[in-house]
Amino acid sequence: MSESYHTLSKRGESSFSVQGSEFIGYASPKSQVSAAEAFIETVQEQHTDATHNVPAYRVRTGDNTLGSHMLREYSNDDGEPSGSAGKPMLNVLQGKELENVVVVVTRYFGGTELGVGGLVRAYSRAVKEAVADAGVIETVPHERFTVTVEYSDSGTVRGVLESTGVEFDAHYETDVSFDVRVPIENAESLRDRLQSATSGRARINGDESTRS
Repeated sequence: MSESYHTLSKRGESSFSVQGSEFIGYASPKSQVSAAEAFIETVQEQHTDATHNVPAYRVRTGDNTLGSHMLREYSNDDGEPSGSAGKPMLNVLQGKELENVVVVVTRYFGGTELGVGGLVRAYSRAVKEAVADAGVIETVPHERFTVTVEYSDSGTVRGVLESTGVEFDAHYETDVSFDVRVPIENAESLRDRLQSATSGRARINGDESTRS
């Protein structure tokens, strides 16, 4: 069985003030580095007038040659004193052993310096409260692949996917494509079932790097 890990069940937020400075925490489950970075950009665009938008994330990037998963960890102080914001936020994620998670804490400066210790406490609190709001769940590694078929087979493919309860998004264009997210341990049998249901007409493309 694939090794399970802890992540967030949904997006979470937090908000509080410390000596006039407003802190807004955002936390979200993301299974790809590109998605985590896109989330950071979204928050930055939402708060272009903020004094700081501090990011951190821990995201699985695949398996190494020994079969163990690898994590990409990232944090940035975004102009706050070195080590006072991004690293404490990442420490919270590490301490809670969360993976495939991105957090951003927005700060609107209130005119009073908080000092490094005060900043560490505020940024850590913002992440802890946003994570609590999102909720922590245990899950197993998933794999993503795309199934492309002609319209005549689309109903069959959708029926198979719905019957197995996997996550998927359907895109109807000239052909129909289904972006599928399935537990790794069930991925091969699902691909075989889709090929069998369509008499081999389904075109299935996957990428090891999209495992999460």
